[in-house]
Amino acid sequence: MIPENSIVRRKSRQIMVGSVAVGGDAPITVQSMTNTETCDVDATVAQIRRLEAVGADIVRVSVPSLEAAEAFARIREQVEVPLVSDIHFDHKIALKVLDLGVDCLRINPGNIGKDERVRAVVESARDHNVPIRIGVNAGSLEKEIQKRYGEPTPAAMVESAMRHIDILDRLDFQNFKVSLKASDVFMTVAAYRELAGQIEQPLHLGITEAGGFRPGTVKSAIGLGMLLADGIGDTIRVSLAADPVEEIKVGFDILKSLHLRSKGINLIACPSCSRQNFDVIATVNELESRIEDILEPMSVAVIGCVVNGPGEAREADLGLTGGQPNLLYINGEPDGKLNNEELVDRLEAQIRQQIEDRKK
Repeated sequence: MIPENSIVRRKSRQIMVGSVAVGGDAPITVQSMTNTETCDVDATVAQIRRLEAVGADIVRVSVPSLEAAEAFARIREQVEVPLVSDIHFDHKIALKVLDLGVDCLRINPGNIGKDERVRAVVESARDHNVPIRIGVNAGSLEKEIQKRYGEPTPAAMVESAMRHIDILDRLDFQNFKVSLKASDVFMTVAAYRELAGQIEQPLHLGITEAGGFRPGTVKSAIGLGMLLADGIGDTIRVSLAADPVEEIKVGFDILKSLHLRSKGINLIACPSCSRQNFDVIATVNELESRIEDILEPMSVAVIGCVVNGPGEAREADLGLTGGQPNLLYINGEPDGKLNNEELVDRLEAQIRQQIEDRKK
């Protein structure tokens, strides 16, 4: 049996991003960000729908201009997932999207100018019951902080975050979450650990500018995994120089590996060796491509030989072990023989059948 998750999560205040709860006892959410031109409404809507299809809980959209804000309104009308507007410096854009149905603002209150501008944005967010995300990035710390510390450090990042938090505190606005992102894993982890004990608000985790698909996945898995194992983190974004859909997939894989979230197929597969009785790699790749649309949790084991195959297959909801013949296991019991030519078709059909049976 799979051991119970022993991670004790940090207690945080719960906020609502549209219909999605973040923090408190809510499941850790997974989000991504569009990389289309926001004013290209059709392209942006299409990308958001692809993200929704793989289970994205929240999607962020950059809104760099008032023209983009108008486009955002048309985007908001066409998708269901909660949307965060990413805004820098211009409070007028923030006020505009607040009136147009945004679910969360990613804007740093200390960067939008005079006190009256900050107050106007915060009061509008309060009126619309929209949370704010304070987002600190090691690459864009305030000049005076950079001068004092000489280079980005965890302490510098926390000081930057506290400056923005203090502004919201003075305005009696507690409906916010915070991120502290750097491209360096250890700097990011240290900053989050330091801030986690100082505030009660939810924390948005990420390793920023992590790189392409493979190195970015590795860095994110290590950094986010260290924090999540500590119980720190309420929502995550895996930042990859890749298709945003991959960010959602990797994010859920990280949470599944820590038993923090179950969404989609948990595919257990051996790396293959000369003992294999079928082409494990080709089988797994084909199966993965066919079941991407499945969001219901299920464990599926695909093991190429009889050494580890029966044990893994018995522990999974559905298992395949290579042998003479190959055997299919359902709920821990042998359930039939499969020849190599029908493996993927039969596995996919059985996965979908089990999901349908659960709904009855």
